Amino acid sequence: MKKIRWLIIFAFIFAAGAYLYLSHAYIYRKIDQAKLKSPDKNQIFIISANMDDAKTGEDLTYAALGDSLTAGVGVNNYKEAYPYLIAGRLALGGSRVVLKDRSIPGAKTGDLSALVAQAIADRPDVITLLVGVNDVHGKISLAEFKNNYGVILKRLTKETEAKIYLVNIPFIGAPNLILPPYNYYFDWKTKRFNAVIKALAETYQLGYIDLYSETEAQFKKSGAHYSPDLFHPSAEGYALWAEIIYGNINK
Repeated sequence: MKKIRWLIIFAFIFAAGAYLYLSHAYIYRKIDQAKLKSPDKNQIFIISANMDDAKTGEDLTYAALGDSLTAGVGVNNYKEAYPYLIAGRLALGGSRVVLKDRSIPGAKTGDLSALVAQAIADRPDVITLLVGVNDVHGKISLAEFKNNYGVILKRLTKETEAKIYLVNIPFIGAPNLILPPYNYYFDWKTKRFNAVIKALAETYQLGYIDLYSETEAQFKKSGAHYSPDLFHPSAEGYALWAEIIYGNINK
């Protein structure tokens, strides 16, 4: 009887382990199979509300720092990415907006050193920083994330005079991509990392944009807001993000 009991326990543990391994591998295999790419290799865009007169108003330089979410992975045209949409809204104020996309798909907080240097050289008036989803999905500890993020902010606040907005990490991953228990695990980790971002925003007295809370309910469901890989947003998803981020910048 004891032998049967132990066989049942072993079978359960084996099945649970196999499920965890396969469901985790499925997430990244599905993303890779979609073969999404950044929509545009150009990193500098000049945007004016009146494109016939590119010299209307004073220039406003906007540097968008981040990973694939900032690069617009998930759409075919960068004009559907959230930084471009935000720049377009900023241009409605009469300025010519020079958008400089400083993003690398797959980047973690520890990978942004070169991008931060580029953003500083841009002498921006506005900076948005959206990074961390790859830290959440990677083997990055909370302490390492906090240190890396702090290094970024130390440089940006000391070496630029820009208005800096920290966009927290949104929940991303359709329910048919990220299966239980990973949906709960990544959500839990995202909340912990977002608490760090919020605390750093308070320490450095920077704008904090809670994209997570504004979009959590929608992005925990499948729908047209996701691109074909079920992870990156579609044009509809990025448009929603742009509306929320711009709304906070324009307060």
